[in-house]
Amino acid sequence: MNKKQITILIVTTFSSLLTPFMGSAINVALPSIGSYFNSDIMTLNWVATGFLLSSSIFLLPAGRLADIYSRKLIFTIGISIFGIFSIASALSWNITSLIVFRVVQGIGGAMIFSTGVALLISFFPIQQRGRVLGINVASVYVGLSLGPTLGGVLVKQFDWQSVFWLTVPFAAFVLILTNIVIREDIHESSKQRFDYKGMFVYTFFLTSLIYGFSKLPQTIGFVLTSAGIVLGVFFYLIEQKQAYPLLNVLLLKQNKVFRYSNLAAFINYASTFAVGFLLSYYLQYIKGYNPQESGMILLSQPILMALLSPLSGRLSDKIEPRILATTGMTLSTIGLFLLSFLSIDSSITFIIVSLIIIGVGFSLFSSPNTNAVMSSVNKNQFGVASATLGTMRITGQMFSMGIAMLFFSLIMGKQIISPAHFQAMLKSLNTTFLFFSIMGIVGIASSYIRGNVRDK
Repeated sequence: MNKKQITILIVTTFSSLLTPFMGSAINVALPSIGSYFNSDIMTLNWVATGFLLSSSIFLLPAGRLADIYSRKLIFTIGISIFGIFSIASALSWNITSLIVFRVVQGIGGAMIFSTGVALLISFFPIQQRGRVLGINVASVYVGLSLGPTLGGVLVKQFDWQSVFWLTVPFAAFVLILTNIVIREDIHESSKQRFDYKGMFVYTFFLTSLIYGFSKLPQTIGFVLTSAGIVLGVFFYLIEQKQAYPLLNVLLLKQNKVFRYSNLAAFINYASTFAVGFLLSYYLQYIKGYNPQESGMILLSQPILMALLSPLSGRLSDKIEPRILATTGMTLSTIGLFLLSFLSIDSSITFIIVSLIIIGVGFSLFSSPNTNAVMSSVNKNQFGVASATLGTMRITGQMFSMGIAMLFFSLIMGKQIISPAHFQAMLKSLNTTFLFFSIMGIVGIASSYIRGNVRDK
């Protein structure tokens, strides 16, 4: 690697670290935020899910805009929004303002997600792709590792606002370095037009579907979810007729590797993302640990992801990603199934072993799956491919939180958490983990049947 490539890798690595750090740190901070604002659990969950909702909506449009206009421009705007609204979140005066600021911050996160990987591989040849993607994915897990531990320390020693303040200098560093190193505007589809009609329908489709799902089993939840499904079908139909579609649905129809790799990514994130969120509640409420202690326990999963992801990325340059990713999904499913037996008397050893199995599985899945997606498309489709994969990730994360909230709503209801409701909370956790493990089985099948990248 030359000096410029190394600097590009540093820039994208730090940017990939920011959002998962924030997400995992927020999970640990949620009980403190709830106490600070005296918020019920269903409203409190929107501090996390509001960010994911806006990110999932804007990911695909941001990736398409990056391909047409400038990946550097969209990337730097995203970093700026993320940093500014970290400050705004720290200054929130009530739970509503915090949720609103997190929603706007999610738009910045979408711009980072959609351009980071595309920006990275634009500067590296295909034979180095698995290696640098492995490093990039490892940075995500470093963020996930630092979130519970450093976030727990910050919340205990200072307050929940300190989690937001910490990300500001990192965002500034990435912004300055990007503008120093990347002089050129990178865009592969500058002669194409942006699909505003598709974006309009896509926004309402995803908003109705995801927000409606989070409101189940209420009537409004069924209405919005149904409307989302109808709009999704409409979006699919109109995109087939667009000369320059927001989402190239023909790519999904004709490219088997791309289609099933993205589906596997969605299922993987949908079945694993809420694990830290759920266990944070379990450890702090039922087990009585403080945020710092809970963070240390949750560290066992992401630290293995960070250590093993560069290795699995490098292996995916030699071994078919399908084999590695399917093995990883299988291990994650086993770990999720073990957590479905969680009880009041479960030992910390049992929790850590389950998290280790999930962590090893996730590390074997993520880098090879990303390599499969990006290697299955042409260079002028890097932005939309990265954004599609990012959409699967964020939408999967959103659905993971939505599933957790659904079972909380069905079993526990809209209650302030207290010892009287611990059994109902535990039943919600067990049901959610069992459902996630069933989803994992579907993900294993999707990962396996995708076919080989090198056969494409």
